[in-house]
Amino acid sequence: MGIRKFDTKVQHLKYKVLREVARLAWDGKLLENVLEVPKKIVPGKVPTMRCCVYKERAILSERVKLAMGGGNTDGIIEVIDIACDECPAAGYEVTSSCRGCLAHRCEDVCRRGAIVFDQYHVAHIDKTKCIECGQCAKVCPYFAIVNRKRPCQIACKVKAISINEDNAAEIDQSKCISCGACVYQCPFGAISDKSFILQVIDLIKNSYKGYKVYAVVAPSISSQFSYAKLGQVVSGLKALGFHTVVEAALGADMVAMAEAKELTEKGFLTSSCCPAFVQFIRNNYPDLEEFISHNLSPMAVMGKYIKEMDPKAKVVFIGPCTAKKAEARLESVNEYVDGVLTFEELQALFDSRSLEITQMEEDNLDNASCYGRIFARSGGLSESVAQALKEQGLDDFQVKPVVCDGIEACHAALLRKRKEMLDGNFIEGMACIGGCIGGAGCLTHGMRDKTQVDQYAKAAGDRTITDALDALK
Repeated sequence: MGIRKFDTKVQHLKYKVLREVARLAWDGKLLENVLEVPKKIVPGKVPTMRCCVYKERAILSERVKLAMGGGNTDGIIEVIDIACDECPAAGYEVTSSCRGCLAHRCEDVCRRGAIVFDQYHVAHIDKTKCIECGQCAKVCPYFAIVNRKRPCQIACKVKAISINEDNAAEIDQSKCISCGACVYQCPFGAISDKSFILQVIDLIKNSYKGYKVYAVVAPSISSQFSYAKLGQVVSGLKALGFHTVVEAALGADMVAMAEAKELTEKGFLTSSCCPAFVQFIRNNYPDLEEFISHNLSPMAVMGKYIKEMDPKAKVVFIGPCTAKKAEARLESVNEYVDGVLTFEELQALFDSRSLEITQMEEDNLDNASCYGRIFARSGGLSESVAQALKEQGLDDFQVKPVVCDGIEACHAALLRKRKEMLDGNFIEGMACIGGCIGGAGCLTHGMRDKTQVDQYAKAAGDRTITDALDALK
C-alpha cells in the first residue's frame, strides 16, 4: 500500500474487495466479472490467511456479496458463516496458572457453589452451577480465571450475538443496533457491514441526467485520511464526481439550536444524533422513547435542507458510522438521504479511480461553527447545546448533561432515569467509545483522533452557531 491507511489487516482485506467491486462498477463490467474478484485478490495456489486458497476465495465471495449490498438477512451487520473461526467460547475457566492456594477466595465469593477443587487443590468451575458473574476472576490473586468469550460477544454490549448449533456467531437482528462494534473487533473479519457503494457509484454516473450529487461529510473526517490534508480529501470527492461537499457539522449546528429549545420545553431530553443510541432506547427502554429528541440527526437535517434548496439533489452521507446505513432506511429519513458511505468505503472509491489525493490542490470546507464540529467526539453535543441555549437567550435554563461514552454508559444512565435516580436533564448518548471518532467505519481509531477533531473545531475561529446559520441564510 505504501502509505498505511488502516488500523488492521482485516480492514485492508475488506477495502480490497470494495475497491475491486467499485473499479468494475465504474467501468460497467461488474456483472460479467464479479466471480473473478476473489481470484484477483488471492491469485495462485498458495494461501495467505487460511488453510487453502479455496476457502479464502469462498470467504471473499461472501465479502463481494456484502460489498454489492446483498446478504442473507435484512440487517446492516452480518456474520460471514464460513469465515467464523469457531473461537473458544466456554465462558469462565480456570487456567493452568491456578496455584492451588489456601485462601480459596474464588470459592468464598461464589454464591452458587460452582467452584470445586480436585485432589491437587486446583480449582475447577462446575458449569451446571456457574452463572458467569465473573466474581471468582476478580478475586483470584494469580489471575488464573479467565473469560473465554468470543471477541464479537465481548464487543456487543447489547447481547445481540450468540453461538448457534454450528458453533458460529449469530446476530439477533431484533437486538442489533448496527453500531458495528463486532465488525471492528472480530479478528477474522467474520462479521461485516453491508455496503451501498454501488448505489453511490450509480448516482454519480447518472448525474448527467440533470441532478447534482452532494457529499455531506461527518466532522470526524478531520481525524481520518491522516496521510493527506482535509482540503485534498475535499478535492478528491469532487474528482469522484460529487458536485458539492458540505459539512454535516452545519446540520449539527441546526440540531444544537433545535434540541436546546426542545430541552427547555420538555425539561428532559435524550439526544437524537446517534442512530445506534436511539435504536437502543427503542429496543430496551420503550417507556423512555417519549424523551428522545424529535429532531432529526445532523445527517438528515442537512439532507433535508439541501433538498429544500435543490429538489433534484441527491445526497450522500459520508462518515464513520455503520448505523447511519440503518438510519437512512427509516421512513422519516430516506427521502432526505440517498446513500451512505463509511470512510473505509470512501478510501476504496478513491483508489478504485486511482486518485492520488495527496497530489491534489486543497479545496475549501468551511460551513460550520466549532460547536457543530465537536459533535464528532464524546461530550461535544452537550457543549453545543449549552452554547445554543446561551445564543438563543435561554441560558436561564440550566442544562445538566449526562455524557454517555459508549453503550454501557448509555444503559446505566437510562436505567437511572427509569428509576428516577438520574442527576441530569439531558442524556448525550454515543454508542461508540469516544463518540463518532470511534465508529466502526473509521480508517483509524485512537486518542489522537479526538485531538484532531478539536483542532478542526478551532479552525472555525470565533464563529458562533448563530454566525454559521446566518451565513447559511
